[in-house]
This record gives sequence, structure tokens and C-alpha cells, in this order.
Amino acid sequence: MREYVVVFLVAMAVTYLLTVIAREIALRTGAVARVRDRDVHDEPIPYLGGLAMLGGLVSAYLVARELPFLSTAGDVVFRDAGVVIGAGALICAVGVLDDLFELDALTKLGGQLLAAGFLVAFGVQFYFFTVPGGEIFSLDPRQAALLTGFLVIATINAVNFVDGLDGLAAGVVGIGAGAFFLFCYQLTAINNTSRATTAALLTVALAGACAGFLPHNINPARLFMGDSGSMLIGLVLSAGAITLTGQFNEVDLSQGSGSGGDASLVLLLPILLPVAILVVPLLDLVLAVVRRTRAGRSPFAPDKQHLHHRLLEIGHSQRRAVFIMWLWAALVAFGTVLVSLYSGPVVVAGVAVATVATVALTFLLPRLHRPAVLNDPVAEAPERL
Repeated sequence: MREYVVVFLVAMAVTYLLTVIAREIALRTGAVARVRDRDVHDEPIPYLGGLAMLGGLVSAYLVARELPFLSTAGDVVFRDAGVVIGAGALICAVGVLDDLFELDALTKLGGQLLAAGFLVAFGVQFYFFTVPGGEIFSLDPRQAALLTGFLVIATINAVNFVDGLDGLAAGVVGIGAGAFFLFCYQLTAINNTSRATTAALLTVALAGACAGFLPHNINPARLFMGDSGSMLIGLVLSAGAITLTGQFNEVDLSQGSGSGGDASLVLLLPILLPVAILVVPLLDLVLAVVRRTRAGRSPFAPDKQHLHHRLLEIGHSQRRAVFIMWLWAALVAFGTVLVSLYSGPVVVAGVAVATVATVALTFLLPRLHRPAVLNDPVAEAPERL
């Protein structure tokens, strides 16, 4: 665990420091977010935060190769991690071009397909599933490629979609990465296997990169991650989860809930967790498509009716709206992990209490912080001539 803490701190520190350089590059190259009708910021903000996050991930990877314990891990751990970071660099480059020149949606999709194909070509993909009862469902190469590409591209676009408020995407993905790291680490502990896995390495580094970027991105933001960052962290989150299925055999995964958790969730969590973490933005995406289609508009037409806009409308400040969505992300991510690995009334009660608290904070905080309206007889008096 100590070496993973080092990896986290390296990713966080390097990202934090490189963010200053990324901001300067963005200002010099004109990669700046203009103020649009649907945006909540009221002044231009530079992009290219993804470059700093990529630097943090690469630094964490290089340091991990030199640490006493992680350096002795099997070749597949660092090989797969290197493939994911390579694919991340590719999608980050596409995002940089979009931040600079505003690429059309089809061109960005082509870049996403290229990055997903890079992962599959170098063996980072799904291989099999073990269903409850021990039956193994193997995937042929075509099925594996399609499922891998679908999950990666869906996660990339969901993260890109949720990047609508300062600190929102980095916080949601950082929380999700931390939850999946906990899942990976506890799974190896329960099965008494090596703690060194690609999934744990990538997710703890991703959590560190998000933590290092947040101080520059919390409202009022000094830098946006842009598509270079949102697509990067979406790819690393999904690909990190995918690597878990290739490094654990069917016995490990089916016995993962050794502390009485739900075995079926353990088996499916590498697929479900990226979706579960992003259930709020995915729900927002579905509602947006339905809303715009019913209004006779294109599903891709922008508007100001997303969930974070609704939170602002009911009285939350920007920071509080982001905090509320972080709470929902943490509830879903850590709740799913805890239920999959452990059972008992304490776990159920804890998840239930967290759910009630999150719902209460979502709807009660605006009422508690609503400013009082004072009766001003001067202001209320009719104007006299």
C-alpha cells in the first residue's frame, strides 16, 4: 500500500506543477474556452489541462517501475499499463487538436476509435466472463474488440459530457478511480495474490492526477482540462477496469467476495463500475437526447437543462452543485464496491445512511442557504413625482 501512496503523490504533485505550464501554453496558442450561452463561466478560461494530467500519469508510471515492490511485478503489469498510457497520449493529442481547432464530432469519434483500436491491438481487452456458478463465457476476438471499444468510447464521452462545471469531471473520475483502486486492492487481499496489478496502478495514478488538477480547476477555475483531459481520464478509467479481467483468472474473480459480498457483482464489476461511476452523467445524457428529440431538435444541440444546470436553478452555488454531484458519485462507486466485497447489516446500514444523507443534502441545502428577503419600506414604496 505504501508504494501505491507514493504513486498517488507523484501523480498529484507532477500534475499540480505542470498545470501552470499547460496554462501558459494554452494562452500562447489560443486554446481558450470562449463564453457561450450554455456555459456557466463568464470569462474566457484556458484549456489543455489534459497535458498536465498526462504528464502526471507518465511520471507515476516511471516512478512505479523503480519502486522495490512494484518493480518486481510481472512484465504484463507494466506492459499493459504502458499500452493504456500510450493510448491515453493518443487520445490526449486528439483532444489538444480539438481544444485548438474545434474538431467536428465525427473526427473526434474517429480519434476515439483509433485509441480503442490501439488498446485492442496490444491485448488490453476483455477475454472472458465468469458467471455465478463457475461457468466461463469466453469471447471471440471480434466480440472482445466490440465490447472493449464500446465501453471505452462510452466512458470517454460520458466524462466529456459531465465536464460542465468547474471541478466536476476531475472530482467524479478521481472518486471513481479511488473506489476501483480499493476494489482491486481488496480483491487481491481476499484472494491472497500479488497486490501489484495494472488496474490498481492505473487507477491510483489516475486518482492522483485528478487530485493534482483540482486545485486549479475548482470554481473559480484558472484552467479547464478540455477534451484533452476529459477524453484522457475517461480512457484510463475504463481501460484500467478492463485490464483487471485479463490478470485474474476465473477462480480469483468468482471467489473475490470472500467476505460474504455479492459474487455476481465481483464478476461484473470491471464492466459495471465505470458505468456505475458515471450513472449520473449517463442519465443526464439520456434525458438530454429525449428532451431535445421531443422538442424537434438535434440530440446534439446544446442547451442549459443538464443536471448541473438544474442544481444551480434550485439554489445551489457552483461549488455546492459540484460537491453534491461528487457525493452522488461517491455513493454509487463506493457503495457498489462495498456491497460486492462485503455483506452484513453494517454495510447495508452504512449505504442506506449515506443515501439518505446525500438526498437530504441535495434538496435541503438550497433551503437552508436561501437568503432572507427583508422588507424594505423605502424600496417597496411607490415612486412619487
